[in-house]
Parts: sequence; structure tokens; C-alpha cells
Amino acid sequence: MSALREPPDGAGTASPSLCHVDIRIGIVNSPRELSFESSQTAAQIEKTVADALGSDAKFIKLADDKGKVYIVPVASFAYLEVGSEESRRIGFVA
Repeated sequence: MSALREPPDGAGTASPSLCHVDIRIGIVNSPRELSFESSQTAAQIEKTVADALGSDAKFIKLADDKGKVYIVPVASFAYLEVGSEESRRIGFVA
């Protein structure tokens, strides 16, 4: 799922941009963390995580911007860091 953003000036002639959010997931009893970029918004990721933690879900499923799916057991979360949304320009900008 990609989020296209229009330019803030509303001109509509500039090229669209894709939003990417950096995600880092710390795993209990593991020295390494999962780190990837997602095309989901920060709000969507926060809602997905909050819903999983608030229910009896056994795992959480997140996808990166390249189509890989990460399935992580909820019980093994040490922390989850959701970065700010960064927009990247697509196409040629004069």
C-alpha cells in the first residue's frame, strides 16, 4: 500500500512523492533488531500495533516498501520505534 502525496502548494504540476516510515523492532533476548522502511503511514502502523497489543493476538504482521512481510510474535516485543514520515520525490524536478 503506497501513500501518494500532492505538493503542498496545490499546483498539481509537480511530481508526486511517496511517503516512507522507518520502523525498528527490538526483540526480547536478541542483540539484533528488525529495521526496515514501510510505505504505510505512521498512524496505520501505530493502530496495527496497538490493536495487536490490546487483543489476544499472538503475532503482528507488517510489510516493508519492497513487499517483504515481517511476522513477529507480540510476546517478544522489546520496543517498536516508528520514525517520522519522509516523502521522497518521484520523477524529474526542475
